[in-house]
Amino acid sequence: MSDAPDESLLSRLRSPENGRRLLHDEARSALVCAEAAREWPVIAGIPRFTSSEHLESFGRQWNRYEVVHDDEDRATFVAKTGIELSELAGLKVLDAGCGGGRYCKVTGEAVANVVGVDHTTAVEKASRLCAHLPNVDFVQADLKRLPFEDESFDVVFSIGVMHHDVETRAVFDAVARKVKPGGRYAVWLYRRNQWWQERINTALRRRTTSMDGDRLERLCRIGAGLGAIPLVNKTLNKVVNFSAHPDAQNRLCDTFDWYAPAYQHHHTTDEVLGWFRDAGFEELRVLPPEKTGRLYRWTYEKNLLIGSGVNVAGRRRR
Repeated sequence: MSDAPDESLLSRLRSPENGRRLLHDEARSALVCAEAAREWPVIAGIPRFTSSEHLESFGRQWNRYEVVHDDEDRATFVAKTGIELSELAGLKVLDAGCGGGRYCKVTGEAVANVVGVDHTTAVEKASRLCAHLPNVDFVQADLKRLPFEDESFDVVFSIGVMHHDVETRAVFDAVARKVKPGGRYAVWLYRRNQWWQERINTALRRRTTSMDGDRLERLCRIGAGLGAIPLVNKTLNKVVNFSAHPDAQNRLCDTFDWYAPAYQHHHTTDEVLGWFRDAGFEELRVLPPEKTGRLYRWTYEKNLLIGSGVNVAGRRRR
């Protein structure tokens, strides 16, 4: 893989410190801001504006597990953004917190011009996944300090990411500024559950976030095993969270995803709707969960489903 960033991506990158255009110093394989005398490395063709820091578990998670399922990923993208893939051709799309690149692949194959951004080395896995798509680029950067001009993307989405920062709202607002007037923005965040579920989750995560990755993975394998047992995966995981995904790798990945990150905030629908309004968005929609069924919807509406989401989409006011 070339160490040179794609020329079309380079023309769009800006210093996250002062918004100035960046130059590519080929000799040092770095992006340079002459005005601020700052530079950032380009490694394997990916500009790197940050290191993993408190999100290191995600670099491990996305580089370690194989969780791509094309049909499922397409369906999930449509359900969690409210956007049909047929609408994306030619649009500039930002995946804010792309992880291993599942949705970059989905949107890139829909002929959008996609940039996937992640805080971690997961961008390397994502880049390999999308290597066949010249219209998809990746950047390692902090979502609060994105290296792009404001109002520069037609579609921006973030699925299950922002709640892992110190302050979810700060990430939401920073990413919202990248949406063009008339552009669309969709966000999925963890839902706040009943008080007793929140208390159990907080107590468990106080222990798991202090574990080393190998020890935690062994524990998560137990949860992933429980997720394969009928009835158990529909009852016990409403108290102690573990994934019930039909694929074993996804169950392990999703369970690790719950217990490893240093930060995990839960939010309400009204709270997130307020953020959208404050940021200048209209035509707001609360998107329903993918799963159906009377019992599922009842438990969802009563905030009893651990790991379920608050999912809102809107259009930026022109």
